[in-house]
Amino acid sequence: MLITRILTALVLLPVMLGALFGLGEAGWAAFTLLITLLGLWEWGRMFAYRPWQHVLLLGTALVLAAWVWLATPMIGTSLHAGVLALWFVLAPLWLARRWVLKNRLAAAALGLALLMPTWLAFLDWRPNADAAWQLLALMALVWLADTAAYFSGKAFGRHKLAPAISPGKSWEGVAGAVVAVTLYTLWIRQSGLFDIEMSLPCWLLIGWGLTAVSIVGDLLESWFKRAAGIKDSSQLLPGHGGVLDRIDSLIAVLSVASAARYFAGV
Repeated sequence: MLITRILTALVLLPVMLGALFGLGEAGWAAFTLLITLLGLWEWGRMFAYRPWQHVLLLGTALVLAAWVWLATPMIGTSLHAGVLALWFVLAPLWLARRWVLKNRLAAAALGLALLMPTWLAFLDWRPNADAAWQLLALMALVWLADTAAYFSGKAFGRHKLAPAISPGKSWEGVAGAVVAVTLYTLWIRQSGLFDIEMSLPCWLLIGWGLTAVSIVGDLLESWFKRAAGIKDSSQLLPGHGGVLDRIDSLIAVLSVASAARYFAGV
């Protein structure tokens, strides 16, 4: 299993980096839209969609994507406010109440609300190849938090974070993620990668806030899988499960980071 996981990662990482730094604007939009559509397909699997329902869901996503790409700019105050409300109000409530979503139409609406802003955030943070480093830095924060949480949880985990949702996660894992992201945030601030003038406390609050959002994104997908009675969103990525299993935290962090930047005007 570990060998399969490593081999898959060795294939995925060059593909992702090649697309991130090598594709033009249209190519990057198409590449990230493919990721989004695969995630939506897996989302439909969680709710036992029939083939025609999958087609309708993916078709709706394509129409929305074409509208944004050709017509534009759907990105605005209402969209970003909705993203922040979703991740800072609805998602925590959903986890606290452990709601079970049974209506497939409502599930489709929620899936689009979760994943389409993520696609827009991919485009927002990487308008061209020159901006690829900023997007990579954001994604690296998520990967670092996830990795640190995993290893610190394995080594020190005693107090469960959300046993009814994801029994393997612990508060010690959260602490490890916070420590790792704190050091990473300090490095990012020193690197000057983001041309933003902010005090150190503001940088740290952003880093810690995105860490919390990352954890919420992970837990939310875990809850939907548990409610659906499945372990992985699919088997598209050997050793890793599905696309949603790999981008659950990115869905939350990229969308929130894009919304926060919009309201901050930077």
